[in-house]
Amino acid sequence: MGDLTNPRVIWLKGFLFLGIGIISAALLVLQRPEFTTILLLGVTIWAFCRAYYFAFYVIEKYVDSSYRFAGLTDFLRYALGSSQASRPGSDTDVNEP
Repeated sequence: MGDLTNPRVIWLKGFLFLGIGIISAALLVLQRPEFTTILLLGVTIWAFCRAYYFAFYVIEKYVDSSYRFAGLTDFLRYALGSSQASRPGSDTDVNEP
């Protein structure tokens, strides 16, 4: 499957994700309409947004500018060290004298 390039479809996809998030959050709050439920839901959303930002912006800009990630699977491979041999400056760098 190729990359998604149609701007209209990209916008549609973004709004669908937003709609899914709003509906699922509303259903959770309606199921347990308590302050702690709303607070924990808010903290969960905030934490996952920060984790996503970390995976795709912080790593590229501040840790390793040579890596570009296509998705969370690529980031997970990178974080677990699957591509250790190809990292510049790694102990297994084959170009080292």
